[in-house]
Amino acid sequence: MLQEDEQIMRIGVLTGGGDCPGLNAVIRAVVRKGVATYGHEFVGFQDGWKGPLEGLSRPLGIAEVRGILPRGGTILGSSRTNPFKIENGVERIKENLAAQGVDALIAIGGEDTLGVATKLHELGVNVIGVPKTIDNDLGATDYTFGFDTAVNIAMEAIDRLHTTAESHHRTLVVEVMGRHAGWIALHAGLAGGANVILLPERQFDVDQVAGYVEKRFQHQYAPIVVVAEGAQPLDGQMVLHNQELDSFGHVRLGGIGQWLAEQLEAKTGKEARTVVLGHIQRGGTPTAFDRVLATRLGLQAIDAAHEGDWGKMVAMQSTDIVRVPLADATAELKTVPLERYAEAEVFFGS
Repeated sequence: MLQEDEQIMRIGVLTGGGDCPGLNAVIRAVVRKGVATYGHEFVGFQDGWKGPLEGLSRPLGIAEVRGILPRGGTILGSSRTNPFKIENGVERIKENLAAQGVDALIAIGGEDTLGVATKLHELGVNVIGVPKTIDNDLGATDYTFGFDTAVNIAMEAIDRLHTTAESHHRTLVVEVMGRHAGWIALHAGLAGGANVILLPERQFDVDQVAGYVEKRFQHQYAPIVVVAEGAQPLDGQMVLHNQELDSFGHVRLGGIGQWLAEQLEAKTGKEARTVVLGHIQRGGTPTAFDRVLATRLGLQAIDAAHEGDWGKMVAMQSTDIVRVPLADATAELKTVPLERYAEAEVFFGS
């Protein structure tokens, strides 16, 4: 409970970047413990960094977070707004925080959202970070919530695709999310019994993939090829949806699955179809693992804020929730080690 010499704070909460299952569980844990244990007040900033940038906020108390634990997405909304790409963006955020009496921020997000949080902390804003990304590619944490749910969604899709592929004797190429890190492809492909898994971490040889596909057909089974959206062929560039960049400088990915299916059909003479799971991987209710992880991260985030341990991110290391410098989370992407990929290669073409 709040001690007599401890100050009640007004804390802003925001969710930035791509949505994912588990965001609401973090918000719920932060508010429930923050109000009941510490007596702090909360305000929800809407649509990521756009909220504090434009002063867009909503009430955030215990009543507002009841019943949101199993809900996917985020009740606060999200966006890919980058205040450092907007004129006087930092000054506007500081002015809006002061105008609303906000003492600190808890930012829930991935590489881009926490990158902004890191810079704001260096500029004097009190910030605590909570790691979120279905890609599981943030450094300093073993797992991010949303990843387990995305993998289970992809695995279930692969399970279903096996039966239709067998019925029609065709190759099915399943494109999953993963811009620069292939964790979803690796885990979903292994769990779903895929015959080939292609990751951004290592360029692939289309002829070798075609060989795996033909070998699978020789066993009288239809192949499933799982490909991360950021995977690239040996002699080609990343297949892009278009050349537009978002405010963080990222291109919009998509198309590698369809391209690969066309190549495999031409090389093997067997019909090949593409299934792009896309945003279905982000939607729906979080798994039990993600609900628990998100809740634990939220509880530790409000502890860090209460103690004034600014500039930290709460992270999962082993089974513990620890605090690490925000800068450590975004220093470099956590990609799939090649030795982990080698484990999966045992099953290719078999």
